[in-house]
Amino acid sequence: MDKEIWRFIDSGYSSPSFNMALDEALLDWHSEGKIPPVIRFYGWNPATLSIGYFQKAEKEIDFDALKYHQLGFVRRPTGGRGVLHEHELTYSVIVSEDHPEMPKTVTEAYRVISEGILKGFHHLGLEAYFAVPKTSDERDALKNPRSSVCFDAPSWYELVVEGRKVAGSAQTRQKGVILQHGSILLDLDEDKLFSLFKYPNERVKERMKNAFKNKAVAINDISSRKITLEEAKEAFYKGFAEGLNVELVPYELTEDELACVQTIAKDRYESDDWNFKR
Repeated sequence: MDKEIWRFIDSGYSSPSFNMALDEALLDWHSEGKIPPVIRFYGWNPATLSIGYFQKAEKEIDFDALKYHQLGFVRRPTGGRGVLHEHELTYSVIVSEDHPEMPKTVTEAYRVISEGILKGFHHLGLEAYFAVPKTSDERDALKNPRSSVCFDAPSWYELVVEGRKVAGSAQTRQKGVILQHGSILLDLDEDKLFSLFKYPNERVKERMKNAFKNKAVAINDISSRKITLEEAKEAFYKGFAEGLNVELVPYELTEDELACVQTIAKDRYESDDWNFKR
């Protein structure tokens, strides 16, 4: 039996506004029936802090530190916490809510989509698995994450290696379409990451940073060899194809599609009204 064909886009390194605009445009085009489901890989230029749709930018982010490190800044259309996009492979998945293989609930759809990421880790020789919160305290932490940092906040189906989180993802549903995107960490500068957020005092900051070491880890901190970005792309390309049981066909955006994305980027994701609205 022939496998369903999905599009695959490797858009390379782009600005924070373009990255979020392209995810939004792909969601729109899929909702209008113009394109099949899509897997996309991308990077960030400059390295960027993205925050979740519901986060309070002025209250949670240290913009002096952001400027000092010469980082970009953007608010995502998805929920979740702050993510430093630097040494990572970023992915997005765009698929209809009524796709026959997609469960109706957010957590179960997340589990199905993330099967592709799980397989990707296996291709890199890492024993990743899903950890589900079992205790009432763990479940309560999902509703009220104490940290502004994505990899410090738990999610329902956690992708972990050696007990530590190795990928952070967020999801939104709009116009009958699921958009899930996330970060697969190759390397991580914890000092830089924790300098970007506001804390009641230095003691709290240090306590959170120390606790973070036990919760999250980058691929190259646990791999027996250095994994390059190209190796990661190849592994997760295979992983998504296998995990979702689809055939991925590369696609290049047309000039008209690029122009549409650039308009969304300028009108929304470069706008202070959007980025600082909460």
